[in-house]
Amino acid sequence: MVVIERKNTLRNLSVSDAMRRQVVQLEQTVSLDHGINILIKYKVNALLTIDAERKPIGVVSKTDIMGAYYAGLPIESPLEYIMVSPPLFCHSEDSLEAALELMRSHGVYRLYVLDSESDKLVGALAYPDIVGLLYQYCRQCEFNHLNILKHHEENDSMRRFSVREVMTSQVKSVGRNETLSSVMEELSAHRFGAILVADDDGAPCGVISKTDLALTFKHGVDPQAPAHTVMSSPVHTCDVELLLEEAIRKMILTDTHRLFVHEGDRGNIVGVLSLSDAARVRSGSCHGCVSSRIKVEDHD
Repeated sequence: MVVIERKNTLRNLSVSDAMRRQVVQLEQTVSLDHGINILIKYKVNALLTIDAERKPIGVVSKTDIMGAYYAGLPIESPLEYIMVSPPLFCHSEDSLEAALELMRSHGVYRLYVLDSESDKLVGALAYPDIVGLLYQYCRQCEFNHLNILKHHEENDSMRRFSVREVMTSQVKSVGRNETLSSVMEELSAHRFGAILVADDDGAPCGVISKTDLALTFKHGVDPQAPAHTVMSSPVHTCDVELLLEEAIRKMILTDTHRLFVHEGDRGNIVGVLSLSDAARVRSGSCHGCVSSRIKVEDHD
């Protein structure tokens, strides 16, 4: 009997292979103002909150910060007012696939990692960490497109994913003069991490992310202020036909979590590619590894 084993890069990988060891944690009584400072300093999307005995009790994400800003909560309010409790945990020796399924089934973007023997907190696992790990595997793979050019003839099973196949086609934008409150309503309604800002002619001119809104909240900007006063510019873009692994490389090198995708003219935005989208198809790999696709449903 002939046994056909499908290639699965995630096989035999555990949470400890992908997690980051640094866990940013603050006591629940710390102010939102200080929490935003720490989020920006360590370039993380969420904080783990702990009680007086340093026991993990909740999570505060940039989405929660944005919600506090929209609701008019004072910046001096403690993190415990907006934290989501309890945090979700996995163990360092759990399989990566099991951890991903736990994230998917609970609709969360990250897990906190306990040591398998001592049950002590030892790390955190989020989708960008997994994309980074799988990207390293892809770069070392003998079927990497640069290696193929040197040593192999490419066939259909090794056909590369393009950005077009992976991107999210739904793109929302706001006008440059719309209020920050409107921006937050759009981000919340569509569960986006950032939104495109268009000028008076409809051309993309900037981006507002949840990070931008956290900083705006910290600096006391009126939520009725126009979008163009806080947007980031220029807009990071890529062509719709670009190879997925090249787009991921661009995001990693520029420390960007998403690219807006154009077709033809750079002003013709037809989609957005995020690290979560990349995780869904295994970090820019070819169709030969498709059996280990990661399901991602949250775009936090």
